[in-house]
Amino acid sequence: MAERDENSVHAIVTDPPYGLIEFDEREHAKLRKGKGGVWRIPPSFDGSKRSPLPRFTVLTPADRERLTSFFAAFAFQAQRILVPGGHLVIASNPLVSSTTFAAIETSGLEKRGELIRIVKTLRGGDRPKGSEVEFAGVSVMPRSSWEPWGLFRKRISEATVADNLRKWGTGGFKRLSADEPFRDIVEAAPAREIERAIAPHPSIKPQKLMRHIVGHVLPLGKGVVYDPFAGSGSTLAAAASLGVKAIGTERDALYFAMAAQAIPKLAAL
Repeated sequence: MAERDENSVHAIVTDPPYGLIEFDEREHAKLRKGKGGVWRIPPSFDGSKRSPLPRFTVLTPADRERLTSFFAAFAFQAQRILVPGGHLVIASNPLVSSTTFAAIETSGLEKRGELIRIVKTLRGGDRPKGSEVEFAGVSVMPRSSWEPWGLFRKRISEATVADNLRKWGTGGFKRLSADEPFRDIVEAAPAREIERAIAPHPSIKPQKLMRHIVGHVLPLGKGVVYDPFAGSGSTLAAAASLGVKAIGTERDALYFAMAAQAIPKLAAL
């Protein structure tokens, strides 16, 4: 991001590492081996193998300070490279979103609400570990059924949003239709089995969700969408399927190679 020019992208759509520690090299090596570390493998049922989930509840105050520092620095670069009126749409989760979003606001980006994804997950809802029978009627924490995506906008440079749209093509979201505005709730199930087979990334987002976001983050349908944490390539695949210009970066060489081959296949679904 630091190498990009100022005012060079019209939107940023991304699903970053939520807490840093789950995606550092040591923890990721444990993830790839399928055991140990902060990642856990949910129990299988109905013959289905579940994807790994990071144990976000293990974050310490020091981890949260690192999280704040990381996303404050990230947001500084985001507001620098976005054109005026451009939006940052960033995934989080209910446990860390307050920390993440507060850090992003320190950059001067305006918080414009949250897009709430309704999704059934296997995160949370478990009985006390080791005492499941004794406390069979207890859930330690709620089973997560929603996912917050922060909506942030770089301040417009013109006197009105209309003038900003004329100059930069940004400032709002594309409506769902002439009669229906863009809404802040969307239902989207986890990525389908075929998507996971194409791009076996632990945090792959479904094409249904990413096409919805990418398809509405450019209000006039023009501009460049950037994903600084490209991962599985799902954002770029969504853009390709919609004919939207998009670019991305990914620091993990294995995921970079995976995304390169997965993007056209995901886009073709």
